[in-house]
Amino acid sequence: MTRATFAPFRPARLRNSMGGAFGTALLGGALVALSACGGRENPKTDLQAAQINTIGVNSYLWRASLETVAFAPLLQVDSTGGVIVTDWYANPSNPTERVKLTISILDQDLRADALRVAASRQVNTNGNWVEAPVQAATVQKLEDIILTKARDLRRQALAS
Repeated sequence: MTRATFAPFRPARLRNSMGGAFGTALLGGALVALSACGGRENPKTDLQAAQINTIGVNSYLWRASLETVAFAPLLQVDSTGGVIVTDWYANPSNPTERVKLTISILDQDLRADALRVAASRQVNTNGNWVEAPVQAATVQKLEDIILTKARDLRRQALAS
């Protein structure tokens, strides 16, 4: 093939102004720039918590919440709305008391205020389940466990 065969594919402005040496230098510079893009190291990616989700809420909070309440049977799970509701769970060592948890993930960011845990507690009195108060420290402890697990999951994702 001759040079004239390729000429129609170049715009007229470039075809007339690009000399042989200039064109070669331009092509060589482009190749050097492109070769720098294909280095041996993989680029470090900063994973923004708000961007790491294929569900409607923060995926780290979601996974950490599911892991935290894995001991209880799940009644409702909605990853789009960010709601996890467990069924009543009675600890085998204390069968006269049972708890039910509702976890709401309110945002796509990994933040403490993006998580809300609500707990209901009942005690068995004379064969009837009666509502009983839940200590605020219990709910706070569950939130802390979930947030810690979520941060650990994020750190693991950033490390890999």
